[in-house]
Formats: sequence, structure tokens, C-alpha cells
Amino acid sequence: MPTTNNLPIPDSIAQQHSEHLLTHIKQAISKAGGKISFADYMQLCLYAPGLGYYSAGSHKLGGKGDFTTSPEISSLFSRTLAQHIIDVFQQIESKDILEFGAGSGKMAIDILLELESHNSLPEHYYIIEVSADFQQRQRQAIRLSIPHLIDKVIWLESLPTDFIGVVLANEVCDAMPVHCLHFNNGTVKERYIENVDNRLQWCESELSQVDLIRHAEEITPLITNRDDYFTEVNLAAESWLASLASTLQQGAIFIIDYGYSKTGYYHPERNSGTLMCYYQHQGHDNPLILQGLQDITAHIDFTALAQVAFDNSLQVAGFQSQADFLLAGGITELNTTETDAFDTLKTATEIKQLTLPSEMGENFKVLSLTKDLEQILAKVQLGDRRHSL
Repeated sequence: MPTTNNLPIPDSIAQQHSEHLLTHIKQAISKAGGKISFADYMQLCLYAPGLGYYSAGSHKLGGKGDFTTSPEISSLFSRTLAQHIIDVFQQIESKDILEFGAGSGKMAIDILLELESHNSLPEHYYIIEVSADFQQRQRQAIRLSIPHLIDKVIWLESLPTDFIGVVLANEVCDAMPVHCLHFNNGTVKERYIENVDNRLQWCESELSQVDLIRHAEEITPLITNRDDYFTEVNLAAESWLASLASTLQQGAIFIIDYGYSKTGYYHPERNSGTLMCYYQHQGHDNPLILQGLQDITAHIDFTALAQVAFDNSLQVAGFQSQADFLLAGGITELNTTETDAFDTLKTATEIKQLTLPSEMGENFKVLSLTKDLEQILAKVQLGDRRHSL
């Protein structure tokens, strides 16, 4: 992992933008009485209106951005996801799709084209996008690529009521604000951010929310090394899923992200946690710099999400590696008519990047949740790891 000393230096405009957000954060700390939880800090860094990483208009995806997602790597990802969507559509009458954080819009475009080729278009393709910049790019991309389907795409600012269909969340939960905890010699403290001598730094105090106490009690038995064990808890993702469960009347939810089951997430050797920052495709672990210019993420505790699903009347239908999910969906059979040697090699390379354990195939997992479906989704049974949750 590169040190922060080796990170590219922001240009003057970007630096000015970051300083504006930093001033805003310091004001929030002062208003809160001297410190804010890391979850609140992360929320400001990523989503402060007009200033946060996802709220401002900078390139984030692809070669000029900070990270690349599976839909950007290959349309095969979205086309394979569409095969799983078709399995759900066959069991419901009202067919809608709701995608969270649609990025460039490429996944929506590829899914709609694939569904169209199977005569399985949804009635509506809803998108909830917190980034005004991304929403503008999505509108433009969809208008240019699939103008005949543009009327099916609707942007929402809040969850629809009584939703029937398929919910998609690809690399969404990892960008939700997390609380940071520090276990040491049988005690647990929450990590906060304070401003000392006009400089942000970590500090520790009591847990800020009651739900964190329950999580701490569950984590403690899993960590045999109790000295200086740092980790995260994503209460925002749990709240988000509970809200989804209440609005989903029938259908499925596919959550795709990098993460572990609880025993893997809170493994004794993972004593530094999973918090990571990405700036121009370089990863590091210091979130107290480059405010508004870098992505801040944390891995997902899929066991916690599965428990929320179960507690809110959702069926945990499958838990797979991304590789197994894509192979079950037929990713290797989608392009069988290629004759050009270059295209064949390109497709093979993309499939490897999406499925190999050394690439994205193992690090990324898929949690498949259903509600009121009469039949199981057979494809999400391949390589099923629910026993590990």
C-alpha cells in the first residue's frame, strides 16, 4: 500500500475545494462541542452538499477517476445480472427494477438491453442517486445509448412504497458511513474526530449509539487478541436494508460488495479494520486528508445484513462469491458468437478479472434476499455460503 507521501498532489482548484470542505467539517466539530463520530465525519467527506466526494462534480469512475467497478470493466457483468433478474421476473406480475447508486449509468443500460433481448423489460427502471453529478451523467448516457427506453428510467429521491420487483445495490453499502471502534484490554471505545490547533486528529470516547453496544458484545468473543483491535460497524447499511425490507412487497434484493461473514470480518488478525481510502486509483488508510477528493470505504459485514434481512421478514436466499454468482448466471455462455480473435481475447480477459480469486471473484460477495417468491432462485444456490454467515 502506498504511503500518503506518494499520492499525487491535487491541483490548485481541487485543493481549494478540499479546504472549503475542511472548513465546513471544522465548523461541524465546533458546533458539536469539540468532536464528531467518524461516521459523521465520513458522511461529510462523502456527501456534504456541493462539497462531498459524491456530491461534487469530479470524475470518480474509470481510468481518470479513483476506482473502477464491475459494470465498468465489462458489460458481461450487467448482462449476467440480468439473467438473475429474469429468474425473479418469472415469479412476479409487476416487474420493476430499483438501482441504488447507478454510477455512470452503464449497468442500467446493459441490463435494459439484455432484458429487451429476452422480451423481459421492466415496467420501470428506478434509480436512487445521491450524486447530482452522477445523475446528470446517467441521464446523458441513457439518452445517448438507449433513447427508445429512456421513458422507462425514473429517478427517485426516496424509496417507493409497496415496491414489487428487483432491487440492485452494487458497491453501495461500502460507501455508507461507518462507526469506528477500538477494543483494548476488555474495554471498547468509539473513535471520534476532533480539531486540535486547527488540525484534525483521532480521539476516543464512549459509544455514541445504543446499537453499537450490542455490536461490541457480539464482536468481543470473536477477537482473541484484545489489545489494540480497531474495526468498524456499519449501522447505516443496516438501517438502509431495514427500510428496504419494509417497502419490498414481493421480489428480490441483490447486494454486491466486498466483504466477509462476521467471523471473517472480525478475525483476530484483522486488527487494523478494513477502512480504506482511494485517490486516483491509489489506496491508503488515512481518511484525515484530501477531504472531498478521495473515496472512503469499509468492507461489509454480510452476517449483520443477513440478520437484518431475517429480522425484517426477508428470506436469505443465497450468499455467494461474485465468481459463483456470475458463473451461475451463465457469464461464459453470453458471448459465444465472436469470430474476431481480439474480441475473444478481450472477453476472456474481462471474465477473468470479474471471476478469478486473485481479482474480483473472491473479494466480492453477493447476498441474495427474497420476499414472497413461491420458488427458490436456483442460480443463487451454486457455491452457496449461507452456512458461513
